Amino acid sequence: MQAGAKAGPLGASRIHDSAARHVAGEAVYIDDIAAPAGLLHAYLGLSTIAHGQLVSLDLDAVRAAPGVRAVLTAADIPGVNDISSTHRHDEPVFATDMILHHGQPLFAVVAQTREAARHAAALAKAVYEEAQPLLDVAAARAAGGALVTDPLKLERGDVAAAMAASPRRLKGSIEIGGQDHFYLESQIALAIPGEEEDMQVFSSTQHPSEVQHMVAQVLGVGSHAVTIEVRRMGGGFGGKETQSNLFACVAALAARKLKRPVKLRPDRDDDMIVTGKRHDFVCDYEIGFDDEGQIHAVDAVFAARCGWNADLSGPVTDRALFHMDNCYFYPAVRARSEPLLTHTVSNTAFRGFGGPQGMVGAERFIEEVAFATGLDPLEVRRRNLYGGASFGGGPGRNVTPYHQTVEDNIAGEVIDALERSCDYRERQRAIREANAKSPVIKRGIALTPVKFGISFTATWYNQAGALVHVYTDGTVMLNHGGTEMGQGLYVKVAQVVAQAFGIGLDQIKITATTTGKVPNTSATAASSGSDLNGMAALDACETIKARLVEFAAKHWQESPEAILFRPGFIQVGAREIVFADLVKAAYMGRVQLSATGFYATPKIHWDRKAGRGHPFYYFAYGAAAAEVAIDTLTGEYKVERVDILHDCGTSLNPAIDKGQIEGGFVQGMGWLTTEELVWDEKGVLKTHAPSTYKIPVASDRPRIFNVALLQDAPNREPTIHRSKAVGEPPLMLAICVLHALSDAVASVGGHRVCPRLDTPATPERVLAAVERMRAEAVG
Repeated sequence: MQAGAKAGPLGASRIHDSAARHVAGEAVYIDDIAAPAGLLHAYLGLSTIAHGQLVSLDLDAVRAAPGVRAVLTAADIPGVNDISSTHRHDEPVFATDMILHHGQPLFAVVAQTREAARHAAALAKAVYEEAQPLLDVAAARAAGGALVTDPLKLERGDVAAAMAASPRRLKGSIEIGGQDHFYLESQIALAIPGEEEDMQVFSSTQHPSEVQHMVAQVLGVGSHAVTIEVRRMGGGFGGKETQSNLFACVAALAARKLKRPVKLRPDRDDDMIVTGKRHDFVCDYEIGFDDEGQIHAVDAVFAARCGWNADLSGPVTDRALFHMDNCYFYPAVRARSEPLLTHTVSNTAFRGFGGPQGMVGAERFIEEVAFATGLDPLEVRRRNLYGGASFGGGPGRNVTPYHQTVEDNIAGEVIDALERSCDYRERQRAIREANAKSPVIKRGIALTPVKFGISFTATWYNQAGALVHVYTDGTVMLNHGGTEMGQGLYVKVAQVVAQAFGIGLDQIKITATTTGKVPNTSATAASSGSDLNGMAALDACETIKARLVEFAAKHWQESPEAILFRPGFIQVGAREIVFADLVKAAYMGRVQLSATGFYATPKIHWDRKAGRGHPFYYFAYGAAAAEVAIDTLTGEYKVERVDILHDCGTSLNPAIDKGQIEGGFVQGMGWLTTEELVWDEKGVLKTHAPSTYKIPVASDRPRIFNVALLQDAPNREPTIHRSKAVGEPPLMLAICVLHALSDAVASVGGHRVCPRLDTPATPERVLAAVERMRAEAVG
């Protein structure tokens, strides 16, 4: 810490900029903003069926309810009744005829209080002509397999020939469950009407510019009339990338109609019922391989329950295919997506954005080959890594299924380092010996790697803007297009600015993200927040610094090369000048002290129709080893120990990065083990509250949890100070827990049969797998 402080704030472990306020309960979220004069509250009226025709909707009782000021339907929308993020016009704000999922918004009621609005919304009388809903992948396929968006196919090599020539082949299928975002702060929006068409909306959103465009579209005004502001979110995880559109648009619509401020905040139950989740997948696969564990060919179909409209299902299912290789080279490969229409909530972005589901498939392929050949799974992983020795040898083992060459592969190094540091082999031997003597409690261990591509696959989103103001007292105001959802983006970018000017973090004011300062922002997603906004802020700083250097050179009669920004001062020849003094002098010399910055990620391109390109700027790597213990009589289990080695490049803030790794891992562990989404036969979500949906809690964390950052491994690409993204990749490290459970289950049958454990691997699923192992071992 001291060394880091002397060299400047960059690379030092600095606390989150709102840490003290978070702990004290003083951090202001939208529901904490002092109520504006005349504030009204909106609430959504929802459908009670999952599929069918809306025959009639009687809202007289709603209008007559105490405190009600207005009831809004599609007829009240002055602009367009659509908030589809892909502009396919398949997502109305309010349904008018067809009902496509249980909980679809039909109207909104606006009242004096939130409770009055909530109670009034329940008084609507809707008549439906109900139809049979399609609720999962199997039902959607059986009904013809209608898609919400165009599918993708990735192909490299002659799959049919390679499969036919493979010494061994197998087929299988895996079900990969979904996940609710369960952010602590629910969806919320506060809309305040201004003069004429102006509308300011405080929105808990990861994508302020998209909310701006959607509100403008619904109100029938230009985007310049709408300003979106977000200081912080109480969690997002992708659930506030597109799903916040509905709540902002309804609040703004009500505010425009009544010319009063309006807030919309749903209950947790309604939030979970209305909003999309992580996509659940069914992956059907065929693998060709040999007795040495080398994979020759892979042919896989990733079918996803997408819900009632496209939302982000296209890019999510695309990314699942992008990561169905994880760290492994497939000599011949074909991967296809099936983004299936179902009568459930429209699934959306979630940390990893399809990548985790693709990687779960990749690790299943490895596991299948390991059990089929009798080889250790970690050895099979090694034999199939990018860049390793190949059956038949020859070049070309660095080309992905989407034809991008992997140029920064360090997966093998990370695996080797973690294997040594966590004493993996010795512990594996000890576990096998202990299992032989323990008839009930079985232990398992697994080590899995991660290779995650960094960049938006929608290439145009790989851009960012920033606005930096320097004031005459040497303080700085920083604004950029990234949003803060607890991940520490704001403090990281502030560290970049402080380092650039040679000043302390206490001299920088981090302001709320607003479309009024930085326009056309990209979503804070795809792990790109620091990469994009850090570079944009640095660009603005460099512009201001160039002006200051030019001024100082003239003012003090020094060459520009003799002027250097150092931690705590500016060196001007032999002089040491405090930043504030230089700024004050520059102001007196009429030097502009404000600048915008911009950054666009280089080198990336993607041709979706051809299935070829260079969609990722670089890859982030990591590896994790998990040790678990299961009770073979009940299926209950505990995660005893986890060791993680993760690649952050040259970390901007090690403390923040470690927090992201720990949090991401536990969230991934929850997805793969305890978090189960259940709909009944009518399409009603039954897991819509903390009482029925089990997220990990503090006691679920691994009993021993060791996290280390890979040292001396700067990003090979010129990212912001050679750092790497750390938002999403750690979530996929949790796949090691699934495979440790699988290892423990396999021990019941002497590790002869692949357990084929689906996710979430709940105790019920673990117990069923144990019983299946026993039956197959006897057979």
